[in-house]
Amino acid sequence: MGSAQDNKGLLQRLDEGVVIGDGGFVFALEKRGYVKAGPWTPEACVENPGAVSQLHREFLRAGSDVMQAFTFYASDDKLANRGNEAGKKFTGRDINNAACKLAREVAEEGDCLVAGGLSQTPTYLSGKNKGEVQEEFRKQVKVFTENGVDFLICEYFEHVEEIVWAIEVCKEAKLPVAANMCIGPEGDLHHTSCGECAVKMVKAGADVVGVNCHFDPFVSLEAMKLMKKALDTEGLKAHLMCQPLAFLTPDAGKQGFIDLPEFPFALEPRICSRWDMHRFAREAYNLGIRYIGGCCGFEPYHIRAVAEELAEERGKKPIASVKHDMWGEGLRMHTKPWVRARARRSYWEKINPSSGRPYSASCSKPDNWGITAGSKELKQHSEGTTIEELQGVFSYIKA
Repeated sequence: MGSAQDNKGLLQRLDEGVVIGDGGFVFALEKRGYVKAGPWTPEACVENPGAVSQLHREFLRAGSDVMQAFTFYASDDKLANRGNEAGKKFTGRDINNAACKLAREVAEEGDCLVAGGLSQTPTYLSGKNKGEVQEEFRKQVKVFTENGVDFLICEYFEHVEEIVWAIEVCKEAKLPVAANMCIGPEGDLHHTSCGECAVKMVKAGADVVGVNCHFDPFVSLEAMKLMKKALDTEGLKAHLMCQPLAFLTPDAGKQGFIDLPEFPFALEPRICSRWDMHRFAREAYNLGIRYIGGCCGFEPYHIRAVAEELAEERGKKPIASVKHDMWGEGLRMHTKPWVRARARRSYWEKINPSSGRPYSASCSKPDNWGITAGSKELKQHSEGTTIEELQGVFSYIKA
């Protein structure tokens, strides 16, 4: 399944066109019974490698150009945080090594790059120093380089200070570095603006910058506009990337969807349609973003929609389009005439989906506790959360 793209690295591909990322692993595998909600750690790479490989394969068929190793929250400090049993069974090295091998195995079935990913750490949230935080990153990067990943991604960082520390470690590996913060238009949780975050990431050495997770595609694009403007003003050059949620979050506060009362077990009414993803892909491309993918909630059909929307620019459709005619054209074969009447783009572009819940509100009131790095409530420990600690957080909730 080789192509003219073979042997081209990330930066060359971005110079020449669009790179499509993959989607969300922790939410998808939690729903399938392989990831535990709460710690969200990726020991499934060792415990159930077939499940991880299958999801990689589905994203590949949907059009992904990158198999991102499932290493989210795979730092040693996170594996042993708040009673998580994963750290007693596996080391970060065990999981990161397995994740890289699974990603490479599937990547070789197509023309895909492999990325190793870092994310924010309990060590940082607990107020530890730069050296201690970077040591957690360095352990992961060592495994990534041993496995020959094609590039590195720093993603899901709420504080620009920590992602800069992560970028610095990644640059030691002499590989391309992409850096994403999980922030919206209001900036990071220590009040650094979106634009300044982008500038700091590029100055730290990131080749690709953007946002991921926490906010929906369209809120995320507003953040990307601010990043792009700041980089242009500073005369800094970097590729742009965006890997948002597949949940609509117009009502989310500064910390995004984790502040919504539906997080994480009742978000389904907010899921973006494939048609929302067509719009996202087009708007992202028009903004100059060339690395386009997804995070939590993004299923393979969402990625397929991105790939189909940009098929002309990419010169191809994904493998999975064999079973999908764009804009509902396949409905021409439906037995019911009123469903056949929906076999047209104009119908699906104008659809305004209902929730089917008669008393459901259109928006929620986010919690907005305002707790972040430096707050005593965020200091982490290996012991499980106690009843006393739970009573303390319950007291924040107003009746």
